[in-house]
Amino acid sequence: MGIVLFLLMNVAVMASIYLTIFLIELFFGIKIDSNTTSGLLILSAIIGFSGALISLFLSKWMAKMQMGVQVITNPSTKEESWLVQTVEKLAKEANIGMPEVGIFDGPPNAFATGWNRDDALVAISSSMFDIMSLEEIEGVLAHEISHIKHGDMITMTLLQGVLNTFVFFISRILANIFAPKDENGETSPFAYMAISFAFEMFLTIFATMLAMWFSRYREYKADAGAVKLDGPQGIYDALKTLGKLPKEAVALPSDAKAFGIVGFADLFASHPPIEKRLENIEKVAYELGYRA
Repeated sequence: MGIVLFLLMNVAVMASIYLTIFLIELFFGIKIDSNTTSGLLILSAIIGFSGALISLFLSKWMAKMQMGVQVITNPSTKEESWLVQTVEKLAKEANIGMPEVGIFDGPPNAFATGWNRDDALVAISSSMFDIMSLEEIEGVLAHEISHIKHGDMITMTLLQGVLNTFVFFISRILANIFAPKDENGETSPFAYMAISFAFEMFLTIFATMLAMWFSRYREYKADAGAVKLDGPQGIYDALKTLGKLPKEAVALPSDAKAFGIVGFADLFASHPPIEKRLENIEKVAYELGYRA
């Protein structure tokens, strides 16, 4: 399934690139020539944003496929009924549309995704009910609803599109500068592509670090949002519970790690260390007037 999704995504990206170029030339009369700086920048933006935007618009479908999410349409258990009712309550408090609610089999974790705040998906693993109280799970749900309220999926998509654009653009500019030329001043296309690819890989490292820094920042904001929606105790105790588990017990598949509530702390981690998140929750709770 992962290979099929990967192939479908790449086909969709390539189709969107060619369609966008065709429409720009048809309706605006702009000939995109990658040999000019302006043309290269336009092409870079098309390539940079195509994948990011397609990922955003297909995010719910992809998450359901990758994680095996079962959307709850007619609750059949007490836990499912509670889950739907709790998400509905938090969504109303956050003033967003009611998200789809789902459950998946896997390690204790949760995620939210979707292309806008009124058409989102919130899902948790069934194992959450085995290790957490309902108050803790509600805190986790408040965290995910906060992500939706603040439009984090859209913000991350736009940031990723900008980063992709400049990685592609700068790598090609540098390749034009450093690629060897023959006696006629012509650049070898093979040398140009090899050098641009090398620069692209190098720049991608720094772009990823920047994207993950912002992702960690938004996790702090989502924790703060959970405190505002549901009080500090639920999300605080939930993170403490997750922090006691071994890393492998809460790890999501690599394709879904960016969605989850738990991640690991380094320059390429999408989530801050749990200890720092707990400190942030305590600070926010104090500022809002909660007292231990």
